[in-house]
Amino acid sequence: MEKDKVVHSSFWINFFNAPTEETDLKNSLQSIPLFNDLTKSDLNSLIKIIHNRTYVAGEFIFHQADPGIGLYLIREGEVEIQRENDFKRKNILAVFGKGDFFGELALVDGEKRSASAIAKTACKVSVIFKPDLDEFIEKYPRKGIKILTGISNILALRLRKLNEDYFNLQYNLPEVKGKEDGNNN
Repeated sequence: MEKDKVVHSSFWINFFNAPTEETDLKNSLQSIPLFNDLTKSDLNSLIKIIHNRTYVAGEFIFHQADPGIGLYLIREGEVEIQRENDFKRKNILAVFGKGDFFGELALVDGEKRSASAIAKTACKVSVIFKPDLDEFIEKYPRKGIKILTGISNILALRLRKLNEDYFNLQYNLPEVKGKEDGNNN
């Protein structure tokens, strides 16, 4: 008799998980710059729209080009962010661990994912989906402004870092190219 294959799907697994401990979730949220300006009362309201998910090692959380639907906070485990280029070559962009978050651009623009997120180890993540956040902002505009300000601050910080990296690459590349061409006398 052939052994049954076990198919892991976050669609089925996640329906039966016990809810995450609220205090731990509040502490995790407070550690994220997006939510720095929220009061305990604000966090209590926000927790009501958060969904908890688990993933097995190797499982995709989302694929590159999927619709961007939410922000993910890692509660346990590691997540690898990778991007596939036009030649099907995969590049690892980042590895995130407990307390890290990713996918925040989806809360702003809802565009397609620019990379894939894969559970590197077994993971527990909390998710804020864009439609839920939009409804939250409509219901609590002052709290929503605080969250959107937090998102703006993170995006500005990442853009500054990207600009710095671009500048360093652009102005150091001719120097590196000259050395590769044998002009390093």
